[in-house]
Order: sequence, then structure tokens, then C-alpha cells
Amino acid sequence: MTKYLGILLLLLAVSHGYKILGLFPHPAISHYQFFQPIFRGLADAGHEVTIVSHFPDKSPPAHYRDIVMHSSNTLMNSVDLNWFIKQQSFYSHFSEFFLLYQWGIDHCNATLKSKAIQTLLRDKHKEKYDVIITEQFNSDCMMGLAHALSPGTPVIALSSCAIMPWYYDRYAVPMNPSYNPVVFFGQNEDMNFLERLGNWITYHAFNAMYKYYSTPAADALIRYKFGHDMPSTADLGKETSLLFVNQHYSLSGARALSPQVIELGGIHIQKAKTLDVELQRYLDSADNGVVYISWGSMIRAETLPYEKREGILRAIRRLKQKVIWKFENATLTNKPENLLISKWLPQREILCHPNVKAFMTHGGLMGTSEAAYCGVPTVVTPIYGDQFLNANAMKYREMGVILKFDDINENSVFRALRTVLEKR
Repeated sequence: MTKYLGILLLLLAVSHGYKILGLFPHPAISHYQFFQPIFRGLADAGHEVTIVSHFPDKSPPAHYRDIVMHSSNTLMNSVDLNWFIKQQSFYSHFSEFFLLYQWGIDHCNATLKSKAIQTLLRDKHKEKYDVIITEQFNSDCMMGLAHALSPGTPVIALSSCAIMPWYYDRYAVPMNPSYNPVVFFGQNEDMNFLERLGNWITYHAFNAMYKYYSTPAADALIRYKFGHDMPSTADLGKETSLLFVNQHYSLSGARALSPQVIELGGIHIQKAKTLDVELQRYLDSADNGVVYISWGSMIRAETLPYEKREGILRAIRRLKQKVIWKFENATLTNKPENLLISKWLPQREILCHPNVKAFMTHGGLMGTSEAAYCGVPTVVTPIYGDQFLNANAMKYREMGVILKFDDINENSVFRALRTVLEKR
């Protein structure tokens, strides 16, 4: 405990700035949106922060330095929506594991070969870091890199979603599959017997698959780069000092956590910015309220099958509310008069506008956290990953309803929106 308290005090100290290195190879902006406010806060507190990522800060504060991995071809700007829909079945989450596994290999390999890492390795005898912070998600590759750069330096992990099944034992977090839903299985605390059995199987199966697939793959890449005397990434992972996780008991429920795990859910929600004049006017003039639709930064609404897109548009036409939809194309055929579309929208500011009455979302953790923060009920259509877990968490706490992707049509969309638009 003294060790962990010392590390936390190290980060909070303002009288003396510490050197902090961040390693973030996963090229998804939705993950990095959780990490970046932490590092800006550390830099503002006077610490010297160096970040290796795909996402340089557009207006970095003092003491903040980006080392950019120039590999735009690997950026996960979008996902193939049709792939996930075709895979949806009672066993589809096992397919998702192997997708994450392959991503872990690809991103580890690309990172180790990147010029950014070559720069760090070249200067490692000049730069001494007091703490290294990295994401723990689908690979422990960065634990090996941290050891190669600075052996013995404390490592703090960040998780942009609820704790992955393979990290419970690492942090001595109690896991009871009878009422603790696993990320990939996507249930809530109120499971029947078959759901509890499926939850138990998923938890233990994913642990085994990570042990026999992901860990050896990361070890092979690390040892090829740094030599065969490198420790296993699994053993290095056990030395992680703290885990900051993007969850909060108000949304994900109360859980028994070890002292190593600290919930930081909602930390990305910052002070509201000023809205564009036209958008502000559109929201202010909505006497009957506004419905906001966004499926995040990676799921592109334009890839919706034609019949489902038309079903949503017909449902919108029946609403008395105005609707704002994050839609990637500049034009939309058959667009109703009460619909405003835009390629990009300031989500936190829109959701917290008093006239916004409902939110149609894919169930990403950033968006569901913002909806909970702003008090906006949701219609959630989960597609993959932790979105099923987040959707069930919202439904269980009566923060919204679930609309399955396969069920999207004019009447189902209209009924779901009408339900969450009720004053209760």
C-alpha cells in the first residue's frame, strides 16, 4: 500500500515536476479521448509529459510534448459495420476476441518499428522517466517496451473501458460471474441461470485465450526486438502499480475493487465550450425538444443498409421534435424538414443543452457517460465490444432502452424514441 500511495503522491506533487512518459499504440481516437485530459492535467500541474501516440494535441499546454507515430494508414477512423452485423450471434464475442488479438499484434509490431520508438530508444540514456503510463487493452506489448526503455520505473495502466477479463487476477479484483457482467458478454447484474452460465464461460474462456494467444504473440515480438532474455509481458504486467479505469459506479454499478484500481469514469467531460451560432439557434428554437443521434467516431451512419436508414428517416418525419444526426455525408436523400445533419458535432455541449430530450447512440462508453452526466435518456443500439455491457447498464438503471440493430425499422425506432421521450 505504501508503494501505491507513494506513486499517487508522486503524480499529484506540484512543488516538483516529474518526467512522465505515455505509450499509446492503439490507433482509436475514442480510446485516446479518455487518456488525453489526464495528461493535460498533469502538464498543467507542472509535470513534464511526453506522449507517444497517433493523436498529437492541437493546442498543447506547457510541459507537454508529442512524439507522433506517423502511420495514418492504421488509424481506426471507421469500422466495417457490415462485418459486425454479420457476426452477431450468441458466440460472436469469441470472434471479437480474435479481432482484438490481431489488432494487438499489428499495433505492437507497427509501434516497435516506428520512428517514434526509435527516437525514445536512441535517447533512453539521456531521458530518465519517473513514471510510465500506458494503455492496457488487447496486448501487454507496451509493458515489454516500458521495461526496455527504463527497467524498474513504475508503470501505471489506463483502461478506456471496463476491466478486461484477463486483468482481474492481475489487480486482485474479485470476480463473481454470477453477478459481475463480463465486458464481452454484455449483461447486467440481474442475470438468469443461463446468462450467468454464459457469463462464467466467457470470463474463463477469454482468460485462457489471452494466456495462450495474446501473451505469446506479444512476447515473441518483444523478444525479437530486444533479445530473448526479456521477461514475459505477463510477468511484467503483474508489476503494474495502478490501474485507472474508465468506469463509474453510477453507471456500471458498485464493484469490489482492489486498492490498485481507481475509477476515473467521466474524467473526459470538461468545461462546456461555446456552441456555433447556428447550432445554438437551432437548439434554442426547438419548442418541442431535440433528439440527438450519433453512433460515435468509428461507426459511420452512411454505411447503414438502405432499408434501415430509410426506416430511421421515416420515424424522424413522424416526430414533433427537431433531430440532429451526426452523418458523415454532406447530403442525405429524403431528409425530413425537422432533421439537421453534420459530419462533426460537439456532443457534450449538445447533450447538456436543456432542449435535448433523447439520445440515439451505439453505446460507446464516452457517449453513455456524457448522457448520464447530462441527464438525457438513451435509445442504445450496441454493435460490438463493450457496447452491449454499456447498453445493459443503461437499461438496468432505467436510463434508456435497447433497440437491436436487426430490429431497426420505422415503427421500432418511433416506439423506442416515444418511450424515452416520456417525462418519467
